[in-house]
Amino acid sequence: MKDFYDHRETRDPAAREAELLAHLPTIVAKAMQAPGWAAHLAGVQPLDITSREALASLPVLRKSDLPALQSAAPPFGGYVADAPGSFGRLFASPGPIFEPEGVQADPWRTARALHAAGFREGDVVLNTFSYHLTPGGFILDSGARALGCAVIPAGPGNTEQQLQVMAAYRPTAYTGTPDFLKVLLEAADAAGLDTSSLRRAVVSGAAFPASLQKAFAERGIEGYQLYAVAECGAIAYETPAREGLVVNEDIIVEIVRPGTGDPVAEGEVGEVVVTLLDPHRPILRLALGDLSAIMPGTSPCGRTNQRIRGWLGRADQTTKVKGMFVRPEQVAEVGRRHPELGKLRLVVTRENEMDVMTLHAEAANADLVDTAAVAGTLQAVTKLRGGVVVVAPGALPNDGKVIADERKYN
Repeated sequence: MKDFYDHRETRDPAAREAELLAHLPTIVAKAMQAPGWAAHLAGVQPLDITSREALASLPVLRKSDLPALQSAAPPFGGYVADAPGSFGRLFASPGPIFEPEGVQADPWRTARALHAAGFREGDVVLNTFSYHLTPGGFILDSGARALGCAVIPAGPGNTEQQLQVMAAYRPTAYTGTPDFLKVLLEAADAAGLDTSSLRRAVVSGAAFPASLQKAFAERGIEGYQLYAVAECGAIAYETPAREGLVVNEDIIVEIVRPGTGDPVAEGEVGEVVVTLLDPHRPILRLALGDLSAIMPGTSPCGRTNQRIRGWLGRADQTTKVKGMFVRPEQVAEVGRRHPELGKLRLVVTRENEMDVMTLHAEAANADLVDTAAVAGTLQAVTKLRGGVVVVAPGALPNDGKVIADERKYN
């Protein structure tokens, strides 16, 4: 049994990086053939985008903005150059967000992730992700079939019927949320049905705590996490090493400070930004709204690509203070106007039945920080008064939070 899907997984990291960067100018040029990307990247010269630093100079496109953009210019907001009819399937995810599927085999690039989890030719896969309008079911379906697996297109829900199907086909593998697998197993136990054929699972769409992983393992099911989204397919996947998620091939992942497009240091929690090197549907610096962090080194499993810690929460920390919305972008603007400050964290509390804002700011030299001026900037940007507290570098938690809502209500 092969340990790796192909030789690309174990390439020298420098060779992989050189290949990714070599493709960037072509991908940028292809993207800019679409009017939305052309406007978004106005003034950018594709031939100049040949490094991660150059890529980081491009503005991010926020996933949360896609519904409005697509509503104004259906179906794809002007961010797909090719005609809808050139794709294999056309989806509508909640939002709504409209996504096309490529015509190639394994268009969402999930076969690699399934292979890492032990899926092999001849496996029977119970796929419980939805096939109705959204791409979730097809994202896993296409990858499994590319490996030579047979797929049961079960979709979510209908527990009783799913148990009947499992009893008939005896699936060896499962794809879906970890929560629904737990539901199925418990329902099977209650009905006295044998589920011992299940040996592998790739789960996504919900947290997969160690306790649940252990519970599955005790039943002989090895479960692995997949980080995938409808716009990009499989971004990163867990391996038998159980140390983070390995980034997929043909993808560049950046971790940026929420509310900005500025990459953070390795190990620091921030927002996931993805660049997809797909000439049919190129994506440049799509900010997904998820939090994660880059892990140092490479995986003990032998795969040499970058690793991330997995899903660590949501980056969209917009909150309402005294009836007004305060956004991470506003906190970032305060930092831009005061370069003497480092990491920022706006803490919202309640005192005397009133909302209170306090900006905690890291600074190497507190004596050089004019807290009154920073407070004035905070008020000018947010239209709300707030205090300022200067702390030492590294004092703020490494959790990706730019706005921490710590209000407690009786």
